[in-house]
Amino acid sequence: MTRHQKRLSVPKSWPVERKTATWTVKAGAGPHGEAGVPLLIVLRDVLGYVDSRKEANYALNQGGVLVNGDVPSSVERPIGMFDILAFGDRDEFYRVFPDEGGRLALTPIDADAAGSRLGKIVRKTQVTGGDVQLTLHDGANVRVDADSEYATGDSLVIDNEDKEIVAHFVYEEGALVTAVAGSHAGEIGEIEEITVTPGSGDNVVTVSQDDGGFETVEDYVVVIDENFTEDDSEEADE
Repeated sequence: MTRHQKRLSVPKSWPVERKTATWTVKAGAGPHGEAGVPLLIVLRDVLGYVDSRKEANYALNQGGVLVNGDVPSSVERPIGMFDILAFGDRDEFYRVFPDEGGRLALTPIDADAAGSRLGKIVRKTQVTGGDVQLTLHDGANVRVDADSEYATGDSLVIDNEDKEIVAHFVYEEGALVTAVAGSHAGEIGEIEEITVTPGSGDNVVTVSQDDGGFETVEDYVVVIDENFTEDDSEEADE
């Protein structure tokens, strides 16, 4: 299997230049599906911390890079929406957040914020024993009691160390959300209305902002809280 991919065919979310070269590294198996950006691209092309795959492998072997609190097993590990990257030796921490146009960008955060990550519930199923399994947007699974009040579309904050739920944000009118795809990717506002479409059509979400608002499909919005706004970068610089 090839370890390379043509730049012109990479997903729009990848933060790479498409016409500077023919090939780039291919994402390995893991979270986020095809939208996940290989860690090597983040380290080399976005942050400029390494110049080659060899240097990136060395950084991983030294434990200098953590993704969601864990040492990645490969530089091809896909990095995607709301992942937390920590560089302990540099005392630098980043959250992957949608930028305008849908590209993934790194938002500087402080060490406390780097201790947990956000996940959108995309599926809820009952498992053996009567418990419920929640599947998050990145493919991670969380097992909860059957009587737990979690619903598809809600967001959870997961502790990176013990993988326990530390916060729950309900998908409802009035909730703060960000668009993660579509023409409004990267924009933040409050849900004004959720319009349920009969049949198999996508539900539509109307989002209000101080200077207007926008409409998008339900799959494109994720519930967040005020800690996920631009104030994060300001706190990290203090």
